[in-house]
Amino acid sequence: MPEPREPRKQQVFSITTAAESQTADRVRREKRYAISMGIRTVCFLGGVVLVMQPMPWKVLGWLMFVGALFLPYIAVVFANAGVRKKGDGPSPFGPENGKQIDAPRSPEIDHG
Repeated sequence: MPEPREPRKQQVFSITTAAESQTADRVRREKRYAISMGIRTVCFLGGVVLVMQPMPWKVLGWLMFVGALFLPYIAVVFANAGVRKKGDGPSPFGPENGKQIDAPRSPEIDHG
């Protein structure tokens, strides 16, 4: 008589560990990007005003121009950076603690 099978254990995700929807993720990234571009605009306008001032302020104005130059790249990197916390659904690399199937062993041949 065969032994009764154990029920398969399936990983169940609660709503608190479900991944963020694509719409919510896009809105969050767009908001991050808009804030970064707002900071860039302030840097550029501040640079225009400060470059026209006497020497100590002129240096700060040029630094603001440099910030305005690099902020688009930084804004894109930060806007597209995904935040993945432990428990945000299954790993894209497969099961973390899954059982592995052993390779079948070839029968040993006695050569003697």
